[in-house]
Amino acid sequence: MIRIWAILERDLRRFRRSPALIVVSMVMPLVQLLVLGYAFGGKIKGLTVGVVDQDHGVPVVQIRELCQAVAANARTFDTVSYADPAAALRDLRNSKIDAVLNIPPNFSRDVLAGAAPKVALIEDNTDQFSSSSLEAVMTQLFASYRPTNTSSRLSSTVSVSVVEVYPYVPYIQFLLPGSITLAIFVSAMIGGGIIYIDDKARGLHEGYLVTPVTKFELILGFNLAGAAKAIIAGVVLITVGSVLAGIPDPFNLLRLARMLLLVVATALALISMMFLLVVRMTDPLLPRALFGMLNTLLFFPSGAVYPQKAFPLWMQILSRIDPFSYAVDGFKDLLLKNTGLAPILPDLGFLAAFTVIAMGIATLLFRRTL
Repeated sequence: MIRIWAILERDLRRFRRSPALIVVSMVMPLVQLLVLGYAFGGKIKGLTVGVVDQDHGVPVVQIRELCQAVAANARTFDTVSYADPAAALRDLRNSKIDAVLNIPPNFSRDVLAGAAPKVALIEDNTDQFSSSSLEAVMTQLFASYRPTNTSSRLSSTVSVSVVEVYPYVPYIQFLLPGSITLAIFVSAMIGGGIIYIDDKARGLHEGYLVTPVTKFELILGFNLAGAAKAIIAGVVLITVGSVLAGIPDPFNLLRLARMLLLVVATALALISMMFLLVVRMTDPLLPRALFGMLNTLLFFPSGAVYPQKAFPLWMQILSRIDPFSYAVDGFKDLLLKNTGLAPILPDLGFLAAFTVIAMGIATLLFRRTL
């Protein structure tokens, strides 16, 4: 027992000398509880519906009032007015709005005549959670619509015709953008974090310190080496994953070129973040404990498995600074909507800025000493 106790005591002493490891091991379950607890099944709010009023009649005023009541109470969606249906559809395809409510020119006439008036709800069905929630709210809204100045003998019940912009998107396709980003992250985690720490633990890091290479050149070299591995993982996932998920026309060269650009931007951003986190670490156990919590903090708030608009405010703020969110959003646009380059430019801009800032801070923190 004395010899066993000696081994036990040595290991506990070593654990005690790493307070960061103690904190991470105790905090990680709480972080997972909070993030996972709020990342699924929340009530979706804050959607944006473009309203195209081609009728301009009095009965439409009541519809707008009902929409304002939803925005003020349930807050499921807000409305934006459009004069041109083509402009509304263009913004819908470019992910600026979530749906278009089209009120036809003869709506008021059909209401007053009791001729079963119809409106069209044109949805972005790449997100089945949001579109289903919006469809349910719109159905309830028009079920409560009771226009004035109509005969009680006539039926003025409004029917909602749902129009899906894209072909049916199964859940495996919805998950694919997040899976691609996760593959890049895992490669960045290994290539930009664990390998660097292991090199320091083995003494290989000392060889760099006796060379005339500058700190920035070292950082850039490490990041490019790790990014190359992450890019390979991303390319494999966007090709093989597209085939397995049944993405239409998976080998479209223009789309593959745009996705390759996003893969490179994502890899550089995540590898820079990993290097920033480990640049001052010395304990090889700490990164392995930290990466489990990072996976929870970055992946689930990104909207990869459930819409961000169902999250509480603190998780929505977290998603705004999460590079995962911008990578997932860009891959959704390219894979599920087959958009051009313009809709993903904000995502590329954030990832590029994130890379520059992370590399700059890591360069300042890097020490050319043992």
